[in-house]
Amino acid sequence: MSMTKAENGNKVLCNAKSAKQDEFYTQLTDIEKELKHYKSHFSGKTVFCNCDDPEESNFWKYFYLNFEVLGLKKLIATHYDPKEPTYKIEYDGERIKIDKLEGNGDFRSQECIELLKESDVVVTNPPFSLFREYVAQLMEYDKKFLIIGNQNAITYKEIFPLLKGNKMWLGYSIHSGDREFRVPNHYTIYSPSKRVDSEGNQYVRVVGVRWFANLDYEERHEDILLYKKYNETDYPKYDNYDAINVDKTKDIPCDYHGAMGVPITFMDKYNPEQFEITGQMVTTKVDEFNHGYPYINGKKLYARIVIKRRVN
Repeated sequence: MSMTKAENGNKVLCNAKSAKQDEFYTQLTDIEKELKHYKSHFSGKTVFCNCDDPEESNFWKYFYLNFEVLGLKKLIATHYDPKEPTYKIEYDGERIKIDKLEGNGDFRSQECIELLKESDVVVTNPPFSLFREYVAQLMEYDKKFLIIGNQNAITYKEIFPLLKGNKMWLGYSIHSGDREFRVPNHYTIYSPSKRVDSEGNQYVRVVGVRWFANLDYEERHEDILLYKKYNETDYPKYDNYDAINVDKTKDIPCDYHGAMGVPITFMDKYNPEQFEITGQMVTTKVDEFNHGYPYINGKKLYARIVIKRRVN
């Protein structure tokens, strides 16, 4: 049975999680496209890439090459090895310093936490399988960050309240499609999107990836342009919640001010001054944030974010 591109991309991530194969190296071009929107946030700051092999990481390469342009104070990266002690690397604009770590470079280790405390901004691609735990640590130590994760993380019970509370949001440059990551050559990847370059490096395309950040950028405050008018036929109410259903963000009615259920991809264009996030509809469990799966005429729909227009 054939799979859609989205299903195949999710299978790649699921297989990676179950096998603990979390080394997905981000392409330099993808880093450049995103980071150019945050230059003002880095002047005089210490940047920590705590889920990166400096020998492989394009995050390290980007900040090393743009150290003076960004006006950085210091750049730190830690190497991770699951089996043995490893090292950290620091750059202050004049020299590179490499020191051994007592542990294996796990971001949860105390020595890596001490480096986290020293840093101002964290930029990296954390392990997909540890995304919840990774974000929780950043919030605990009140760090500014720009990281990559899967868009399904939007609905996680640990992540959604942060998005709802405007403590975290999606980045600028990835709103659809897929992205290609280099993976270690010893990984076993069963995917038609896999390719091997002329030097023997292995790559795989993954759909549904997003940047997650608490660094602000100008475009995040642009209104979504709306033009459709509300009517009961095109915007039916859910069986199990007092809100209308909207299948696409561009179809949000311009004249409706009640609760609306929109796709999770709405978060790509979310302006916190234009709309308020009030909840979500993603599981059977009902709590203060979740209203249960959306149903219309007995048919279950895909996950929805519940929003209301803000009153100006």
